[in-house]
This record gives sequence, C-alpha cells and structure tokens, in this order.
Amino acid sequence: MTDQPLAGRTVIDLTTALAGPYATLLLAGLGATVIKVEKPEGGDVARTNSPYYGPGGLRLDRTHDDDMSLSMLVRGRGKMSVTLNLKEPRARAVFADLVRDADVVVENYSPGVTQRLGIDYAAVREINPRIVYTSISGFGAQGGPGSGKAMDSIVQALSGVMMTAGEPGEGPVRFGLPIGDLLAPLFAVIGTVSALLQAEQTGEGQHVDVSMLGALTSLMACEPFDALEAVGFPQRTGSMVPRLAPFGILEAADGHVALCAPTDAFAGGVFRAMGRPELADDDRFRHRDARVRHADELHGLIGEWCRERTVEQVVAAFTAEGVPAAPVREAAEAFRDPLVQEREEVVPLVHPRLGAITDIVATGVPIRFSAAHATLDRPAPGLGEHNDHVYRELLGYSPEALAELAEQAVI
Repeated sequence: MTDQPLAGRTVIDLTTALAGPYATLLLAGLGATVIKVEKPEGGDVARTNSPYYGPGGLRLDRTHDDDMSLSMLVRGRGKMSVTLNLKEPRARAVFADLVRDADVVVENYSPGVTQRLGIDYAAVREINPRIVYTSISGFGAQGGPGSGKAMDSIVQALSGVMMTAGEPGEGPVRFGLPIGDLLAPLFAVIGTVSALLQAEQTGEGQHVDVSMLGALTSLMACEPFDALEAVGFPQRTGSMVPRLAPFGILEAADGHVALCAPTDAFAGGVFRAMGRPELADDDRFRHRDARVRHADELHGLIGEWCRERTVEQVVAAFTAEGVPAAPVREAAEAFRDPLVQEREEVVPLVHPRLGAITDIVATGVPIRFSAAHATLDRPAPGLGEHNDHVYRELLGYSPEALAELAEQAVI
C-alpha cells in the first residue's frame, strides 16, 4: 500500500523471540517490506512456542502440518519469510545481496554473534553505506554485566521495576506483561525511523543501539522513586498511592475500581459522589498536602463506601462528578472493547491457510494517521514461504542457483 508511512522501505529482519520481532512487526505495520531471515531448520524459535492453532483449533501440542504457534501468528504478520543458514560461508554472499539495496537491518543477537558471522554493522556498511542497522540487546551492543542472557525477567530484576509493585515488606513482584521485551522495541523503532530521516539528509546510515535494560531503567527514572523514598514516600504502596491521595485500586461489592483523584477538584467530586460534600472543608482533606498526610484515613473512608456498592454504581457515581474512575477489567474483556477494535489497536488474528480465527485477537498498530494508514492485514508466513519471490524474483537468482543453495543447506 502506497499510503503507508514506510512504503518503499525494505527491512532485513534478523530477529527472533519477542523483542526484535515486535520491532519489525511495527515497521511492517507502518508499511515497510520486511524480509524475515530464518534458519532453514526450525526457523524462529517462536514457531515452537505453545499453544498452536490449526485445523483442530487451539492446542498445547502441534499435531498437524497446518498447526502454527500463536506467537508466530501474531509476530509474523505483514512479513515475508526466507531461509538462510548464516553459519554457512556461502550465505554471506546471499546476505550481501539482501542488504545491498535495503534500507534497514534489525537484529537482536547476543553481543559478538554478528561479528563472528560477518554480518555486523561494519560489514554491512561496507556493502551499503546508507543502511540503518538497528541492534536490540539486553545490555547494549557491546555487552553488559556478566554478558549473560537478557531474558525479560532478568531485565525486570535489574531495572528495579520488581520493587515498585506489591505491598510494603513483600518480596519482588514480576510485572505480568513482559515489559522488558516490549519496551526496547518501541525505542528501537523510534531510533530506526529517526536514523532513516537523517540518512535522507546526509546520505549516510548509522548503527542504532537499544538495550532492554537501558530502556526499562530509563522509563523507571521518569518517576523519581529514590528521591520520593528519601522524603518519606515508600516505593511500594500496594494498591493505593498515598502521595496522590485519593488514588489507587478500591474494592467494590463485585470487583475493583481504579480511582485517580489527586487534585482538589477531583477530591471534591469524590466527596460529592459519596454524599459527603462536607469532607471537602475538613482540615484533613481540604488540600492535597493534608490529604497525603491523612491518606490511610481518607482511603479507608472511600474504601468502606465502595465495598457497599457494585463496580457499576461506584464508577457511575464518580464519573457523574467528573472524577477519573474505571472498572478493573480482565484482559479478555479489555481486548474486546469496541473502541480499541474500531481503532484497530486490537485486531482479529488470521491463520494463513485457515482464515480468521474465532475469538482470538492480537495487537494492532496503535497509531492513527490523518493522511496515512497503518495495518497488519497480511497473515504470518510459513517458514521459507517467500524464498522464490525474494531470491529469484527480487534478487535475480536462477532456478539452478537456488537448487544448488538448497542442496548445500545454505537456504
């Protein structure tokens, strides 16, 4: 589609697992032609992530040739798949042909691997000086502490985020969403698009280097947790946030409600919703600093009122007074919100051979443009599905050359 922001750009995708493929998924959704390079044997590790969807529906084990991992069904959308064994010496020439006219390479290998394979930024720049070469790694392209593997939980542990949730005195709490894996790709896409813009001006590409630990720790530093603790605000406050009182998660008769009312105006709305407007003139709750000093007492009063009412009643009462409040939803309900579906922020999932998958949705591209379009409307490819199109039609390899490369296990 020519109305997509990155239409005409070609991305060579060397990524695997989650962090890298999510970055290239977004680039595909923005219109780039993404050519996913996979190992001939097995391909991306995500292809073997349970559960699978196929003719028999959703299953924990793969039992049919058409069964495809949900991970690949989600992360492979909008991409082409070619196979190439980068450990084979002859693969370097094929790789050089892939990157010669490309705009972007994205990789998330462990530090040192691309150099050993001869596909690092220095090697690629020799072939194509305009290339934007984006690396997503645990600790930076040069490695980090111990040079260990940077799985999401490792990054969460090192970033400090595990010590911001949960009740005071409890053990660390792992963030349920793999935030370490998903945050770095966002910065990688920002960096990639920025480098493409600069390359248009200078004619020179560059190396974009994003670390999972750096991305998450940087986000953590947006909130001055250490400074707050120094003046008496604990990092971990459980379901309530005393320094913004009234603020937090409150229990209702049939569920939970999120309340965000840190200003005097919002707090006054809470008191009116409770039928206690006089509390706005109470010295304990009149101003924000006073409410913070008496946060436990204030949250206790509001919590008692909420527990006697349903979620629907609590939210209706608060919102009628202009107070930000919402029900705490399960993921399945949130995914089916008509608003996010209409905006294509969550979209139906499609199997490449079986069509639409009932009752399973996936991430969309959560960006709306007034004069462009972002979409992930092409299903995930089979392993090596586009070998002929890319190698023969785009690169001009003869059928004999392709047969020889396949026989030698290069592709």
